[in-house]
Amino acid sequence: MSKFARNKAVLVKLETAYGADAVPTGAANAMQVNNFRPEPLLGQDVSRELMLPYMGHQGVILTGNYGRVAFDVEIAGAGAAGTVPAYGPLLRACGLAETVQAGVSVVYNPVSSGHEACSIYYFMDGIRHVLLGARGTFTLNLTPPQIPRFSFTFTGLLGTISDQAMPVADFTKFIKPVPVSKANTTFSLHGYAGACEGFSIDLANDVQQRLLINDESMKIVDRLMTGQATMEAVALATINWFAIAQAHTTGVLAGQHGVTAGNIIGFGANRVQLGRPAYQENQKIINNQLGLMLLPTAGNDEFTITVK
Repeated sequence: MSKFARNKAVLVKLETAYGADAVPTGAANAMQVNNFRPEPLLGQDVSRELMLPYMGHQGVILTGNYGRVAFDVEIAGAGAAGTVPAYGPLLRACGLAETVQAGVSVVYNPVSSGHEACSIYYFMDGIRHVLLGARGTFTLNLTPPQIPRFSFTFTGLLGTISDQAMPVADFTKFIKPVPVSKANTTFSLHGYAGACEGFSIDLANDVQQRLLINDESMKIVDRLMTGQATMEAVALATINWFAIAQAHTTGVLAGQHGVTAGNIIGFGANRVQLGRPAYQENQKIINNQLGLMLLPTAGNDEFTITVK
């Protein structure tokens, strides 16, 4: 019987004990995603390198097995200020702490220890793949006139692969997004809020597979946050990106998407250094393409996401 590509589902639930199956369900833990990209069986192919009196392939032993899955999630609010967004567990499993201020906002910031992990079930039309102890990273991209999205990548310990019925997925906690536009989105960099063709942020977690005797885990071992902004070029008297870059000056990045309470997401970074500015052309207009480095101040404060 054929397996249909349209019939897929992803369930994600945070683990209370690392690597212990949290048993996500479609009713409580379904993730509304697109651009789904599974890598179900990764690892090393080890050859035995036997000496034999004849030629021929000896086969390999599949070892160090693990899995990886990537997908995009629309950037939107939670429906009410101070409510955790449906994608909150994904952010937490990428090494972000979650701070809830009831009725006001939910703030996410990176941390350097105590990283949480999640169990991921993904279904390929009746074939269920299980990843345990999964940790990940993401990029976020806001480009007009598109729908803004997080692009997540998770790496996890290989669980079972089996025939299972497709879950009944509840997506009601996911809020309909609004497109990136002048009406819905603001952005400023180093205090300048000029015409912007889009910006992106890369959390850039370094997720390593630690498959050892007596212990197997996925660990976030480093984080070097970067980004990119494309700003319409203006006179140097207005903003001189080249001088800012050469002086190694740091400045604030401030962005917000959405205007209605319950569907507002803010992005902030207090110490952003520019890389080497470059020129880009679009619609016969000259742009400055700006590489960004997000630097911590006191630690674990280089970037925040605020849902309100």
